[in-house]
Amino acid sequence: MHPPTVQISLDLTDLDESIETAAMARRAGVDWLEAGTPLLLAHGLHAVKALRENFPGVPIVADLKTMDGGYLEAEMMAKAGATHVVVMARAHEETVKCVVQAGKDYGVGVMGDNLGCPDMVEGARQLEDLGCGFIVHHIGYDERRGIAAAGHRMPSPLDDLKAVVEAVSVPVQAVGGLSIEQAVACPSYGAPLVVLGAPLTIDADSFKTASGDLEASLKLICDQIHQGA
Repeated sequence: MHPPTVQISLDLTDLDESIETAAMARRAGVDWLEAGTPLLLAHGLHAVKALRENFPGVPIVADLKTMDGGYLEAEMMAKAGATHVVVMARAHEETVKCVVQAGKDYGVGVMGDNLGCPDMVEGARQLEDLGCGFIVHHIGYDERRGIAAAGHRMPSPLDDLKAVVEAVSVPVQAVGGLSIEQAVACPSYGAPLVVLGAPLTIDADSFKTASGDLEASLKLICDQIHQGA
């Protein structure tokens, strides 16, 4: 079983702010840094290089959401210093295979993202079958907002999380609209890779410190996850 691991998603567009946020997160106990899609769109592989230079030895996830050109995208990010890359289940299976091959060639972990799959559990299973070493069980931002705007209950990754975990043998992380308390609970579902988004909103009363100190709050969250909450 993969140990409980905290990943912070740097969904920022300013590189200096991202580095500062990452440094704060590392002080608080965050294990993995994610170059979020907005950061990659703004700065590309330069963002990954900057994170690698500032945080040697720390795992860095490049959230590429790769749909095509899989080998080249994974190769570029691996050479820039990423330790993990993300490929989409809705991509052609040849693209997933290409990313998996690049992962083998460059020693990079491949995370398969099931966002948008008609059957989320089957999507996760197919990603593992194609060689992905991690599953990102993901309900998208637009999907959540659109369904809620239509007056329906907003979907949550927790809805199918146990079924996804049971369907695969690789580590799973759940992403998409989770509160801090829900994120902390993910390991209890068998999903040990916990993602916290940045900009951070500490929205759970149990994690608010008397001073309102964001770093102290994040440390409380990391401590609880690492203790196997």
